[in-house]
Amino acid sequence: MAVKGAVMVPHPPLIIPDVGRGQEKAIQATIDAYHEAAKMIASWKPDTVVVLSPHSIMYADYFHISPGTEASGDFGQFRAPQVKIHVQYDTEFVELLCQEAEAREIPAGTMGKRDKRLDHATMIPLWFLNHYYTDYKTVRIGLSGLPLSQHYMLGQCIKKAAELCGRRVAVIGSGDLSHKLKEDGPYGFQKEGPEYDARIMEVMGNAAFDQLFDFTEEFCDKAAECGHRSFVIMAGTLDRLAVKTEKLSHEGTFGVGYGVCTYEVEGRAPERDFLRQYEEKIAEEAKRRKEKEDAYVRLARQTIEAYVGDGRKIGVPEDLPDEMYKTQAGVFVSLKEEGRLRGCIGTIAPVQKNVAEEIVANAISASTKDPRFHPVQPDELDKLVYSVDVLGTPEAITSPDELDVRRYGVIVTKGRKRGLLLPNLDGVDTVEDQITIAKQKAGISTYDDDVQLERFEVVRHF
Repeated sequence: MAVKGAVMVPHPPLIIPDVGRGQEKAIQATIDAYHEAAKMIASWKPDTVVVLSPHSIMYADYFHISPGTEASGDFGQFRAPQVKIHVQYDTEFVELLCQEAEAREIPAGTMGKRDKRLDHATMIPLWFLNHYYTDYKTVRIGLSGLPLSQHYMLGQCIKKAAELCGRRVAVIGSGDLSHKLKEDGPYGFQKEGPEYDARIMEVMGNAAFDQLFDFTEEFCDKAAECGHRSFVIMAGTLDRLAVKTEKLSHEGTFGVGYGVCTYEVEGRAPERDFLRQYEEKIAEEAKRRKEKEDAYVRLARQTIEAYVGDGRKIGVPEDLPDEMYKTQAGVFVSLKEEGRLRGCIGTIAPVQKNVAEEIVANAISASTKDPRFHPVQPDELDKLVYSVDVLGTPEAITSPDELDVRRYGVIVTKGRKRGLLLPNLDGVDTVEDQITIAKQKAGISTYDDDVQLERFEVVRHF
């Protein structure tokens, strides 16, 4: 036995008649498609239904998997407490899944329970399924802030656990699409909204799961999508499998995208090993970057590779450009992995005797001491993208009008609190955003305008 298939479905609460109270008729195409998807799952007669939920417990660096033996929930928060869902968890499957994840060094498990109740992104798909089939147990899995490759790998672990425990398994990738489709929608409009919906429906409608890795974090954030990571885990459960794919519907009636697609396993397809292909692509890109990197970036990379890989701090090389030995300046070293920030530490003013030593010190800190992230691991080194910002001298300004998010970084000061944000960052498009983020980094209230502002320019090496 193994994974029989999967479905991609949305989770708008108003799709439940007792919640929608007539409003659900405006998304009838989604309702009809949902019923078709539920009937397909029922036809597989699954022993276990795995639900991938964006609204279950989510951690930055950990996948939470359903703990205990059972759980319940209702739609009370949506004024329909009479609509209830109860599930029995497949504890044997959960145990095997946790073992598989541990073997692959994926941080996942049943720890960290904060709320035993089922979330609506889990209950809505099961509400539809229960119209046609109820003889199943459930596994609920939350998402994480980890890279997309880790989500895909967790999907591979689900596939392996299904094979090991001899279950017929159906997978539900629960997730809405963009929340930014209409000006009069609840979340407003962003051009990336309809762009995301068009792209994701093309990818999912053709089961072109390799392209899921091409969606950058910045693009997904601007589109305010909900389900992308669910879809990536789901794709991992279908790794190296041929699937019969059907795109059943897509609607954006209320300014939020709802898409329904089904995937029925038809056999093996070794060529659909998308994670391996992606990793090969990343390795090739890393090779090309190394061939083009300048001395600043090369020094940051070599520092981190030596410190993380071998546990040693390198000395400053003797073949650097003269300015790296003769100049003092504040330096920030930034790391990205799969388009996501992985670490960023720097100094506003120089604390080392030259820029080269500043880079070495801050590269080590960025990779091991950024409190927002766990330390970089050796197996991540080939995936890292480096940039080094050498800061100019800050100058005081009297108004935000003197800022430009592309040209200037900003320093915000209130008493002993001081926050800095570099210029020309992905996703920071306005001066207001720039100042707000700098305040947050400093621990200054975003409503406090009694602050000192400074601006600075940088020379960015990447």
